Amino acid sequence: MEQKKPTATAEKVIEIKGLFKSFGNYHVLKGVDLDLYKRENLVVLGKSGTGKSVLIKIVVGLLTPDQGEVKVLDQIVDQITYKDLLDLRLKVGFSFQNSALYDSMTIRENLEFPLVRNQRNLTKGEVNSAVEEMLDAVGLLQTINQMPSELSGGQRKRIGIARTLILRPEIMLYDEPTAGLDPITCLEINSLINEVQDRFHTSSIIITHDLTCAKAVGNRVAMLLDGKFERQGTFEEVFNTSDKRVKPFYDYNFIQ
Repeated sequence: MEQKKPTATAEKVIEIKGLFKSFGNYHVLKGVDLDLYKRENLVVLGKSGTGKSVLIKIVVGLLTPDQGEVKVLDQIVDQITYKDLLDLRLKVGFSFQNSALYDSMTIRENLEFPLVRNQRNLTKGEVNSAVEEMLDAVGLLQTINQMPSELSGGQRKRIGIARTLILRPEIMLYDEPTAGLDPITCLEINSLINEVQDRFHTSSIIITHDLTCAKAVGNRVAMLLDGKFERQGTFEEVFNTSDKRVKPFYDYNFIQ
């Protein structure tokens, strides 16, 4: 993955300014500033419990900020109507850590569900073509009539990405895409994230604490430290530091 900084003229698809979020006396986000640029893969790094998932939930309107502004595709998320929020969410795909497939449905039915629910004017042939295209895109067309329980963890992860992509979102949010997977499958998922960016021209935020994933998929990396993004840039720029909060994170991933 070529790691590069966005140009000054690059279009922003997500703008986060001065974001604060607390839960009681637990202060999670303490003045977060972050931008996501069009067709960029941005990796958000941080230890467990640092607020990465909270940030994403605010982006899609599942949580409201205590202070600050989150703008997604030129709309301020906590100031739009509920209908507009639902419309906005169709443009933002969320790939869940556990894939979130329906166990009682076949793979075909899992992919049909969001499509039929949100685009009721499609013919059966159009739905079938869309399902087959997405399964082919993730290399799993042969699983179309199988049940999720018959697939490996890596295959379920791929199907979850396909189901998210079927609505053709402009933005993809990946929550720990390589969690719980073996090293070879991790490499396959990393490659798929890059393929999705190239083929579907998505802008993506990838939440992870897997530095191999970060290095493989990130055009840019932002590290969440003590409630703020204090280090942003290429992978090498973020980790070229003597900061004692950063070095152990690198050592744990690469020098165990």
